[in-house]
Amino acid sequence: MAEVLLFHHAQGQTPGFLAFADELRAAGHTVHTPDLYDGRAFDTLDEGLAYAREIGFGEILERGVRAADDLPHELVYAGVSLGVMPAQKLAQTRPGARGALLFESCLPPSEFGGPWPAGVPVQIHGMDADPFFSGEGDVEAARALVESAEQGELFLYPGDQHLFADASLPSYDKEAAELLTRRVLDFLSAR
Repeated sequence: MAEVLLFHHAQGQTPGFLAFADELRAAGHTVHTPDLYDGRAFDTLDEGLAYAREIGFGEILERGVRAADDLPHELVYAGVSLGVMPAQKLAQTRPGARGALLFESCLPPSEFGGPWPAGVPVQIHGMDADPFFSGEGDVEAARALVESAEQGELFLYPGDQHLFADASLPSYDKEAAELLTRRVLDFLSAR
Protein backbone atom coordinates (compact mmCIF):
# COMPACT_ATOMS: atom_id res chain seq x y z
CA MET A 1 0.00 0.00 0.00
CA ALA A 2 1.06 3.57 -0.67
CA GLU A 3 1.90 6.34 1.76
CA VAL A 4 0.40 9.65 0.62
CA LEU A 5 0.96 13.27 1.61
CA LEU A 6 -2.27 15.03 0.61
CA PHE A 7 -2.61 18.83 0.64
CA HIS A 8 -5.97 20.60 0.84
CA HIS A 9 -7.44 23.23 -1.47
CA ALA A 10 -7.99 26.94 -0.86
CA GLN A 11 -11.09 26.42 1.27
CA GLY A 12 -9.05 24.42 3.79
CA GLN A 13 -9.70 21.02 5.30
CA THR A 14 -13.37 20.81 4.45
CA PRO A 15 -15.44 17.76 5.41
CA GLY A 16 -15.35 16.63 1.75
CA PHE A 17 -11.56 16.88 1.58
CA LEU A 18 -11.22 14.86 4.78
CA ALA A 19 -13.76 12.30 3.52
CA PHE A 20 -11.66 11.79 0.36
CA ALA A 21 -8.57 11.17 2.54
CA ASP A 22 -10.60 8.68 4.59
CA GLU A 23 -11.67 6.90 1.40
CA LEU A 24 -8.02 6.38 0.49
CA ARG A 25 -7.31 5.16 4.03
CA ALA A 26 -10.23 2.73 3.84
CA ALA A 27 -8.53 1.21 0.77
CA GLY A 28 -5.47 0.50 2.93
CA HIS A 29 -3.27 3.51 2.19
CA THR A 30 -1.57 5.71 4.78
CA VAL A 31 -2.64 9.30 4.19
CA HIS A 32 -1.17 12.38 5.87
CA THR A 33 -3.26 15.56 5.64
CA PRO A 34 -1.32 18.53 7.02
CA ASP A 35 -3.34 21.65 7.69
CA LEU A 36 -1.75 24.56 5.85
CA TYR A 37 -4.33 26.97 7.30
CA ASP A 38 -3.89 26.33 11.06
CA GLY A 39 -7.43 25.02 11.51
CA ARG A 40 -9.26 27.54 9.36
CA ALA A 41 -11.73 26.54 6.66
CA PHE A 42 -13.82 28.78 4.44
CA ASP A 43 -17.34 28.59 3.04
CA THR A 44 -16.39 29.97 -0.36
CA LEU A 45 -13.46 29.72 -2.71
CA ASP A 46 -13.14 33.52 -2.76
CA GLU A 47 -12.82 33.64 1.05
CA GLY A 48 -10.23 30.86 0.99
CA LEU A 49 -8.20 32.54 -1.74
CA ALA A 50 -8.30 35.83 0.15
CA TYR A 51 -6.88 34.07 3.20
CA ALA A 52 -4.20 32.40 1.06
CA ARG A 53 -3.21 35.80 -0.31
CA GLU A 54 -3.10 37.20 3.23
CA ILE A 55 -0.74 34.43 4.38
CA GLY A 56 1.16 34.54 1.10
CA PHE A 57 1.43 31.77 -1.47
CA GLY A 58 5.14 31.42 -0.76
CA GLU A 59 4.40 30.76 2.91
CA ILE A 60 1.76 28.17 2.02
CA LEU A 61 4.27 26.46 -0.25
CA GLU A 62 6.88 26.41 2.52
CA ARG A 63 4.38 25.10 5.08
CA GLY A 64 3.69 22.24 2.72
CA VAL A 65 7.35 21.48 2.19
CA ARG A 66 7.96 21.53 5.97
CA ALA A 67 5.07 19.09 6.45
CA ALA A 68 7.19 16.45 4.73
CA ASP A 69 10.22 16.93 6.99
CA ASP A 70 9.42 14.13 9.43
CA LEU A 71 7.95 11.75 6.86
CA PRO A 72 9.69 9.11 4.77
CA HIS A 73 10.93 10.11 1.32
CA GLU A 74 9.02 7.29 -0.42
CA LEU A 75 5.71 9.13 -0.66
CA VAL A 76 3.06 9.83 -3.24
CA TYR A 77 2.53 13.60 -3.16
CA ALA A 78 -1.01 14.77 -3.80
CA GLY A 79 -2.67 18.16 -3.82
CA VAL A 80 -6.04 19.64 -4.62
CA SER A 81 -5.95 23.00 -6.44
CA LEU A 82 -3.91 25.27 -4.12
CA GLY A 83 -2.43 22.13 -2.54
CA VAL A 84 -0.84 21.22 -5.87
CA MET A 85 1.88 23.82 -5.22
CA PRO A 86 3.58 21.92 -2.37
CA ALA A 87 2.69 18.50 -3.79
CA GLN A 88 4.26 19.25 -7.16
CA LYS A 89 7.31 20.92 -5.62
CA LEU A 90 7.97 17.94 -3.35
CA ALA A 91 7.42 15.42 -6.15
CA GLN A 92 9.92 17.28 -8.31
CA THR A 93 12.57 18.15 -5.74
CA ARG A 94 12.49 15.65 -2.86
CA PRO A 95 14.31 12.40 -3.66
CA GLY A 96 12.37 9.15 -3.43
CA ALA A 97 8.96 10.28 -4.69
CA ARG A 98 6.73 7.33 -5.60
CA GLY A 99 4.34 9.45 -7.63
CA ALA A 100 2.25 12.60 -7.84
CA LEU A 101 -1.50 13.16 -7.94
CA LEU A 102 -2.42 16.67 -9.06
CA PHE A 103 -6.08 17.64 -8.81
CA GLU A 104 -7.52 20.67 -10.61
CA SER A 105 -4.21 22.50 -10.93
CA CYS A 106 -0.80 22.06 -12.53
CA LEU A 107 2.25 24.25 -12.78
CA PRO A 108 4.93 24.10 -15.45
CA PRO A 109 7.78 21.93 -14.08
CA SER A 110 10.10 24.90 -14.62
CA GLU A 111 8.43 26.58 -11.59
CA PHE A 112 10.35 24.13 -9.41
CA GLY A 113 13.53 23.88 -11.44
CA GLY A 114 12.08 21.38 -13.98
CA PRO A 115 12.10 19.08 -15.80
CA TRP A 116 9.79 16.46 -14.33
CA PRO A 117 11.96 13.84 -12.59
CA ALA A 118 12.61 10.54 -14.34
CA GLY A 119 10.79 7.58 -12.86
CA VAL A 120 8.12 9.59 -11.01
CA PRO A 121 4.66 8.74 -12.34
CA VAL A 122 2.06 11.49 -12.37
CA GLN A 123 -1.71 11.55 -12.72
CA ILE A 124 -3.54 14.86 -13.26
CA HIS A 125 -7.32 15.43 -13.02
CA GLY A 126 -9.47 18.42 -13.93
CA MET A 127 -12.69 19.47 -15.61
CA ASP A 128 -12.43 20.45 -19.25
CA ALA A 129 -14.28 23.75 -18.81
CA ASP A 130 -13.19 24.64 -15.25
CA PRO A 131 -12.34 28.36 -15.49
CA PHE A 132 -9.36 27.88 -13.15
CA PHE A 133 -7.93 24.66 -14.59
CA SER A 134 -8.77 25.15 -18.25
CA GLY A 135 -8.97 28.92 -18.32
CA GLU A 136 -5.72 29.88 -16.58
CA GLY A 137 -3.18 27.70 -18.37
CA ASP A 138 -3.12 24.74 -16.00
CA VAL A 139 -4.44 22.29 -18.58
CA GLU A 140 -1.69 23.29 -21.01
CA ALA A 141 0.92 22.82 -18.25
CA ALA A 142 -0.67 19.45 -17.46
CA ARG A 143 -0.48 18.31 -21.09
CA ALA A 144 3.18 19.32 -21.32
CA LEU A 145 4.04 17.65 -18.02
CA VAL A 146 2.31 14.40 -18.96
CA GLU A 147 4.07 14.40 -22.33
CA SER A 148 7.46 14.84 -20.66
CA ALA A 149 6.91 12.26 -17.91
CA GLU A 150 7.85 8.62 -18.42
CA GLN A 151 4.50 7.64 -16.89
CA GLY A 152 1.93 10.39 -17.07
CA GLU A 153 -1.84 10.52 -17.36
CA LEU A 154 -4.19 13.47 -17.77
CA PHE A 155 -7.88 12.90 -17.13
CA LEU A 156 -10.34 15.57 -18.24
CA TYR A 157 -13.93 15.34 -17.02
CA PRO A 158 -16.86 17.07 -18.70
CA GLY A 159 -17.96 20.12 -16.78
CA ASP A 160 -17.06 23.57 -15.53
CA GLN A 161 -16.78 23.04 -11.77
CA HIS A 162 -13.70 23.69 -9.67
CA LEU A 163 -13.28 21.44 -6.62
CA PHE A 164 -15.67 18.93 -8.18
CA ALA A 165 -14.48 16.00 -6.04
CA ASP A 166 -15.23 17.65 -2.66
CA ALA A 167 -18.57 16.20 -1.57
CA SER A 168 -19.11 18.98 0.98
CA LEU A 169 -19.16 21.77 -1.61
CA PRO A 170 -21.87 22.89 -4.08
CA SER A 171 -19.40 22.27 -6.94
CA TYR A 172 -19.41 18.51 -6.23
CA ASP A 173 -20.00 16.27 -9.24
CA LYS A 174 -20.75 12.77 -7.94
CA GLU A 175 -20.16 10.90 -11.18
CA ALA A 176 -16.87 12.62 -11.97
CA ALA A 177 -15.69 12.32 -8.34
CA GLU A 178 -16.37 8.58 -8.27
CA LEU A 179 -14.43 8.08 -11.49
CA LEU A 180 -11.56 10.21 -10.17
CA THR A 181 -11.46 8.12 -6.97
CA ARG A 182 -11.35 4.83 -8.90
CA ARG A 183 -8.49 6.13 -11.04
CA VAL A 184 -6.60 7.38 -7.99
CA LEU A 185 -7.00 4.05 -6.21
CA ASP A 186 -5.70 2.24 -9.30
CA PHE A 187 -2.70 4.59 -9.37
CA LEU A 188 -1.99 4.08 -5.68
CA SER A 189 -2.29 0.30 -5.87
CA ALA A 190 0.66 0.30 -8.27
CA ARG A 191 2.88 2.28 -5.88
